[in-house]
Amino acid sequence: MRALKLLALLPFAALLGGCDFVVLSPAGDVAAQQRDLVVISTVLMLLIVLPVMALTVFFAWRYRQSNTAVPYEPEWDHSTQLELVIWSAPLLIIVCLGALTWMGTHLLDPYRTLGRIDAGKAIESKDAPLNVEVVALDWKWLFIYPDYGVAAVNELAAPVDRPIRFRITASSVMNSFYIPALAGQIYAMPGMETKLHAVANQQGTFKGFSANYSGAGFSGMHFAFKSLSAANFDKWIAGAKASTSMLGRSDYLQLERPSENDPVRLYGSVDRDLYKAIVNMCVETGKMCVSEMMAIDAKGGLGREGLNNTLPLTYDKYARRGAPLGNSPTFVAGICSMDEIKDAPSRDVFAPLDMTPLRGVGLKRPPFSPAHPSSTSLLSGQRPKSES
Repeated sequence: MRALKLLALLPFAALLGGCDFVVLSPAGDVAAQQRDLVVISTVLMLLIVLPVMALTVFFAWRYRQSNTAVPYEPEWDHSTQLELVIWSAPLLIIVCLGALTWMGTHLLDPYRTLGRIDAGKAIESKDAPLNVEVVALDWKWLFIYPDYGVAAVNELAAPVDRPIRFRITASSVMNSFYIPALAGQIYAMPGMETKLHAVANQQGTFKGFSANYSGAGFSGMHFAFKSLSAANFDKWIAGAKASTSMLGRSDYLQLERPSENDPVRLYGSVDRDLYKAIVNMCVETGKMCVSEMMAIDAKGGLGREGLNNTLPLTYDKYARRGAPLGNSPTFVAGICSMDEIKDAPSRDVFAPLDMTPLRGVGLKRPPFSPAHPSSTSLLSGQRPKSES
């Protein structure tokens, strides 16, 4: 009989043995602080939950019908001392939870620059952060290292004890970038940029994945995060630079097409403005960027004719994902030179552009309007026909 009981417990033991408690045993300081926040909050709440559960059993047993030894007081209805305990204890715990949550919300803000490597080591001026540009694709991850001019698909590497500064976006639908061992999850959205600061304190290979359902290939949208020593990270960068693959705009347009369970790929060179074009939804040559359109709107817009810009801004993700809207979607052509975007200071993807050529554009009919044949073709993303 005992042997049968042990056999019955084997599946549960195997299940617990296969559990990965990486959230409670992370490899990064940010994730460790988040772990502490969860543990402390749970303990504070258990200070109320456990006594309530214990007292429920105690009162049910002590005041059972068969126990005639305890006093029977059916008219009892109030105790000042008991009221003070009942109300003051939860109030103190709520105050503690509120203070803990407020501090954690600000100290663990993903946009906040890190102030330490770990609990015993502060960040020094020599600890330059590693910049990584993250793009969520269908259904894979693209990581661009702008400081090194390389990129990787479904593999992320970083040196131990070096701050990492992530800039995150998506190509089509919303995703969620999550490495449980490193930091909390943060959303990746098309046409927008989110940020995350983190640091890895232990060497190893950890799992990263999308925590937001994004379609048929979602289950295979995971990657390996390699936390390496400084020397091994330099070797990884050297291996990426040795790759003969290049990631230009045309290459990216092929890469972002939906695909499932993609293998790891390294790119030895990357267009330095690719990430900025992805965020601004203007990877295609000649397409108007979101930053350009915002700058036009800031100057008063293109008037009534500017409404023609609205439909193309739904983006051509639907056609690329197989919706019946055609294989060659139209788009709003750019008006300003791309040099303005390349020269934007401090790599701000939404840096304002020089709209001097559009001075005076507003409620008046703009130079580019459907009333002019050349402008009509510009708004549709086609080249105007030359006049003969």
